[in-house]
Amino acid sequence: MKKAYRVKKNEDFTKIIHQRQSVANKDFVLYYMKNENHLRAGISVSKKLGHAVVRNKIKRQVRMMVHEVFDHEYACDYVIIVRKHYLTQDYATNKQSLLSLYEKTKKRMGK
Repeated sequence: MKKAYRVKKNEDFTKIIHQRQSVANKDFVLYYMKNENHLRAGISVSKKLGHAVVRNKIKRQVRMMVHEVFDHEYACDYVIIVRKHYLTQDYATNKQSLLSLYEKTKKRMGK
Protein backbone atom coordinates (compact mmCIF):
# COMPACT_ATOMS: atom_id res chain seq x y z
CA MET A 1 0.00 0.00 0.00
CA LYS A 2 1.52 3.31 -1.08
CA LYS A 3 2.14 6.02 1.49
CA ALA A 4 -0.40 8.28 -0.22
CA TYR A 5 -3.09 5.74 0.71
CA ARG A 6 -2.23 5.74 4.44
CA VAL A 7 -3.55 7.86 7.28
CA LYS A 8 -0.38 8.89 9.10
CA LYS A 9 -0.94 12.08 11.07
CA ASN A 10 -2.37 12.05 14.57
CA GLU A 11 -4.79 14.86 13.63
CA ASP A 12 -6.22 12.71 10.85
CA PHE A 13 -6.67 9.74 13.20
CA THR A 14 -8.50 11.85 15.78
CA LYS A 15 -10.64 13.57 13.14
CA ILE A 16 -11.84 10.22 11.76
CA ILE A 17 -12.44 8.71 15.20
CA HIS A 18 -14.36 11.77 16.45
CA GLN A 19 -16.85 11.34 13.61
CA ARG A 20 -18.09 8.34 15.64
CA GLN A 21 -19.02 6.29 12.60
CA SER A 22 -17.76 2.80 13.32
CA VAL A 23 -18.42 -0.91 13.09
CA ALA A 24 -16.77 -3.54 15.26
CA ASN A 25 -16.38 -7.24 15.93
CA LYS A 26 -14.08 -9.37 18.09
CA ASP A 27 -11.00 -8.72 15.93
CA PHE A 28 -11.27 -5.11 14.72
CA VAL A 29 -12.89 -1.73 15.20
CA LEU A 30 -13.28 0.07 11.88
CA TYR A 31 -13.88 3.84 11.89
CA TYR A 32 -14.76 5.46 8.58
CA MET A 33 -15.31 8.91 7.09
CA LYS A 34 -15.89 10.08 3.52
CA ASN A 35 -13.26 12.22 1.83
CA GLU A 36 -12.79 13.90 -1.56
CA ASN A 37 -9.61 12.29 -2.86
CA HIS A 38 -9.12 8.53 -2.58
CA LEU A 39 -9.14 5.66 -0.12
CA ARG A 40 -6.79 6.03 2.85
CA ALA A 41 -6.34 3.61 5.73
CA GLY A 42 -4.63 3.93 9.09
CA ILE A 43 -3.81 1.02 11.38
CA SER A 44 -3.54 1.16 15.15
CA VAL A 45 -2.12 -1.71 17.20
CA SER A 46 -1.96 -1.45 20.98
CA LYS A 47 1.13 -2.28 23.01
CA LYS A 48 -1.02 -4.82 24.85
CA LEU A 49 -0.80 -7.09 21.79
CA GLY A 50 2.95 -7.57 22.06
CA HIS A 51 6.34 -6.00 21.60
CA ALA A 52 7.39 -4.00 18.55
CA VAL A 53 8.19 -6.98 16.33
CA VAL A 54 4.73 -8.50 16.89
CA ARG A 55 2.95 -5.17 16.38
CA ASN A 56 4.81 -4.50 13.14
CA LYS A 57 3.96 -7.99 11.87
CA ILE A 58 0.28 -7.36 12.63
CA LYS A 59 0.42 -4.00 10.82
CA ARG A 60 2.00 -5.62 7.75
CA GLN A 61 -0.69 -8.31 7.72
CA VAL A 62 -3.54 -5.82 8.11
CA ARG A 63 -2.03 -3.58 5.42
CA MET A 64 -2.06 -6.56 3.04
CA MET A 65 -5.67 -7.36 4.00
CA VAL A 66 -6.66 -3.78 3.20
CA HIS A 67 -4.92 -4.05 -0.16
CA GLU A 68 -6.79 -7.28 -0.99
CA VAL A 69 -10.21 -6.50 0.49
CA PHE A 70 -10.92 -2.78 0.14
CA ASP A 71 -12.09 -1.26 -3.13
CA HIS A 72 -9.73 1.60 -3.92
CA GLU A 73 -12.35 3.36 -6.07
CA TYR A 74 -14.25 4.75 -3.06
CA ALA A 75 -13.05 8.01 -1.54
CA CYS A 76 -13.11 7.20 2.15
CA ASP A 77 -10.78 7.30 5.16
CA TYR A 78 -10.55 4.30 7.49
CA VAL A 79 -8.92 3.76 10.86
CA ILE A 80 -8.52 0.09 11.77
CA ILE A 81 -7.95 -0.71 15.43
CA VAL A 82 -6.76 -4.26 16.03
CA ARG A 83 -8.14 -6.07 19.08
CA LYS A 84 -6.52 -8.80 21.15
CA HIS A 85 -8.71 -11.58 19.68
CA TYR A 86 -6.82 -11.07 16.39
CA LEU A 87 -3.86 -13.06 17.75
CA THR A 88 -5.91 -16.22 18.35
CA GLN A 89 -6.95 -16.68 14.71
CA ASP A 90 -5.23 -17.32 11.41
CA TYR A 91 -4.79 -14.88 8.53
CA ALA A 92 -7.75 -16.12 6.45
CA THR A 93 -10.19 -15.85 9.35
CA ASN A 94 -8.99 -12.36 10.22
CA LYS A 95 -9.25 -11.32 6.56
CA GLN A 96 -12.84 -12.59 6.41
CA SER A 97 -13.61 -10.67 9.60
CA LEU A 98 -12.25 -7.44 8.10
CA LEU A 99 -14.19 -8.07 4.88
CA SER A 100 -17.46 -8.37 6.80
CA LEU A 101 -16.81 -5.04 8.54
CA TYR A 102 -15.97 -3.40 5.23
CA GLU A 103 -19.23 -4.66 3.73
CA LYS A 104 -21.14 -3.16 6.68
CA THR A 105 -19.53 0.22 6.11
CA LYS A 106 -20.42 0.13 2.42
CA LYS A 107 -24.06 -0.60 3.30
CA ARG A 108 -24.15 2.24 5.82
CA MET A 109 -22.71 4.71 3.32
CA GLY A 110 -25.16 3.56 0.66
CA LYS A 111 -22.71 2.11 -1.85
